[in-house]
Amino acid sequence: MESTEIKKILENCKTIAVVGCSSNPEKVAHRIPKYMQEHGYKIIPVNPNSENILNEKSYKSLSEIKENVSIVDIFRPSDECLNVVKEAIKIKPKVVWMQLGIINEEAKKLAEKNGIKVVMDKCIMAEHKRLIH
Repeated sequence: MESTEIKKILENCKTIAVVGCSSNPEKVAHRIPKYMQEHGYKIIPVNPNSENILNEKSYKSLSEIKENVSIVDIFRPSDECLNVVKEAIKIKPKVVWMQLGIINEEAKKLAEKNGIKVVMDKCIMAEHKRLIH
């Protein structure tokens, strides 16, 4: 995906459901959503093992989220992405974002087939720092 399109996504999509968001401040799955939150994004943590992350209610699954989600940001192993995308389709985000090192072509194709843009194998924080901040 082109930098100009990623920039548009970051400028226009301000609500991010973070699948695999961690309550452990040492983990990137905590530090990156925290950075995005500090830069004006609404973070909705999705982690079945936590009730509250980054002072936000944490959901057990994407399907429990009632508000509109612009981006589903995935911090899960590549082989879990297809199931995440299958669930994401139900809440109709504009974008599925697979973090750096996370690649699943089947999940990408399924999302795109359902009208969802896909950013794959890129860090949302690094892209924000490069294109916005």
